[in-house]
Amino acid sequence: MSQQRYRYCPQCAHALEDRPVEGKLRRVCPACNFIYFPDPKVAVVALIEQAERVLLIRRAVDPARGLWALPGGYMDAGEMPKDALQREVQEEVGILIDVGELLDIFPMVNSGGVSLGIVLAYHARPHADAGEPIACDDVDQARWFSVDELPAALAFDSTKTLLARWRRQFDSGIGGSQ
Repeated sequence: MSQQRYRYCPQCAHALEDRPVEGKLRRVCPACNFIYFPDPKVAVVALIEQAERVLLIRRAVDPARGLWALPGGYMDAGEMPKDALQREVQEEVGILIDVGELLDIFPMVNSGGVSLGIVLAYHARPHADAGEPIACDDVDQARWFSVDELPAALAFDSTKTLLARWRRQFDSGIGGSQ
């Protein structure tokens, strides 16, 4: 994903210029003084647990096509994080979830190390009548994994970190929550 580079002012249509503003190079309109401030992206992911297993999806699209990840995706403008997470999980695996506590906030960086935004990671459980997950949308597989079955081919630092924490619960004898 790349930051869109605007060429013309959205207020007066004059060509934008790069100028230093508040210590950063920003797109500025010399005619009306409009300053373009790029908004960061916000994504949400869920560590969905059930019976000492975690739900993972295999990505069918780039970035990280073919790798396993926690279900989730981008928030839409005007959407609250938990609502976005329920929508994304429904779109990707076709199940309803009950969203729990916020587990962590991760930086979202591209392959060049440029920060694009943040990832909000939540704990979740399948809703009582959720049914079985199925691959939908940009997913080609959805599957429950026990701690001993976790795949090696994982996408994204947030997925790797959260699954490592989840695994440590079992290694320390605490076990997953029911």
